Amino acid sequence: MALMPETVLSTGQQNELMQALQSRFAQCMHRHKGLSWAAVAEKLVSQPGKLWTLYQMETTGGEPDVVGMEAATGAYFFYDCAPETPKGRRSLCYDRAALDARKAFKPNNSAVDMAAAMGIELLSEAEYRVLQALEPVDAKTSSWLKTPSDIRKLGGAIFGDFRFGRVFVYHNGAESYYGARGFRGVVSV
Repeated sequence: MALMPETVLSTGQQNELMQALQSRFAQCMHRHKGLSWAAVAEKLVSQPGKLWTLYQMETTGGEPDVVGMEAATGAYFFYDCAPETPKGRRSLCYDRAALDARKAFKPNNSAVDMAAAMGIELLSEAEYRVLQALEPVDAKTSSWLKTPSDIRKLGGAIFGDFRFGRVFVYHNGAESYYGARGFRGVVSV
């Protein structure tokens, strides 16, 4: 299946992204002990659609980096590792239903819709805790998390942050949005 033109990076964009990812990989080895950049780069080059997705993560401030590998498939997991929730993905309600339910002062988008357009999924609570175990993030901001359906059916959504030396996961109405709340994503390559 051919990629749509808007999901293909120029050679310059590819080179810029690969340099940024390689540099971050080398500087943050605590996130991916035992993994090699050469193997990651080989996977990336063979999947141009994933490069486009990582470019979206990068340009919205996510600072994507490898945080692990699935042994069975050899897939690498890239999470948004920026110290604070990505600046280009803030002031969003949780999902389309929440956005549609707002009568006034609607945000421009929802976290779930924006993530889908980028080709990523919101981090789950478990994934968020993995990231927080690697290094504290969201000390001044918060991030929407993939919300279990039983909570979402009741009108809520969950988000996480790091305060007082601990990771907190809270709830809020899914239609709420704040300037300091965005979302973090994951993509496997």
